[in-house]
Amino acid sequence: MYAIVDIAGKQFKVEKDQKIYVNRLADEEGKDIEFENVLLLADGKKIDVGAPVVNGAKVKAKILAHVKADKVIVFKKKRRKGYQKLNGHRQPMTQIQIADIVAK
Repeated sequence: MYAIVDIAGKQFKVEKDQKIYVNRLADEEGKDIEFENVLLLADGKKIDVGAPVVNGAKVKAKILAHVKADKVIVFKKKRRKGYQKLNGHRQPMTQIQIADIVAK
């Protein structure tokens, strides 16, 4: 069984006991959370597509850790002008584990 769920503005394909990284969530580590924006729910041969969401379906997850993603390097240069600019960014992420996918 898998589901397509909208988490923090992005869509993820999730299965039970899967660990994924999503954009930073406001809740604390160790807290159980639920996502009710389930866009698609597939169980074997049966597929439920929401319009826009599947009624009664939800995804339960647990927050494992708040981490930072890998560094993204931004390098700007203008040739023959002596201009170079180096900048980096680490996006704050949350690691969650999918505990259960609940159908209607």
